[in-house]
Amino acid sequence: MKIFAAAGGSVVLLDQLTKLAIVASLAPYEIVETVPGFFNIVHYLNPGAAFGILNRSGLTGKLLLIGISMAALVIIAAIVRSSKERLYTFALSLIAGGAAGNLIDRIRQGSVIDFLDFHIGGHHWPAFNVADMAISAGVGLAFLSFFFSRKSES
Repeated sequence: MKIFAAAGGSVVLLDQLTKLAIVASLAPYEIVETVPGFFNIVHYLNPGAAFGILNRSGLTGKLLLIGISMAALVIIAAIVRSSKERLYTFALSLIAGGAAGNLIDRIRQGSVIDFLDFHIGGHHWPAFNVADMAISAGVGLAFLSFFFSRKSES
């Protein structure tokens, strides 16, 4: 549980600090071109989930996303309590920290603050944040953990 608390807590702290910096520096939907033709810092408010899922679902969608996030955090904590593998625990900690960071935004203001905007020409990857990076890295590490634990059993 120490890994879970330290890694998850660090993700939440870094996520919230970066979002506070964005809110203090940019108006909503303001764009700062950082690397022309490739990368912008933006202040995007995402009322939905990843890739804009449930963006227009109103209060019902927000409550659904809050409920799913809370349930996921409870399930992850239960899995971590029984996990004996450090890499898997760390992976789940990153996922939980990211989910908690975005959950805080959703509860506080009804949307998630995204600010990293990569693009090539007019083709943009959906804007994201530190919590999203932690969730993605955690999922990748969980797959690696699963692969390596299966390999060592053979």
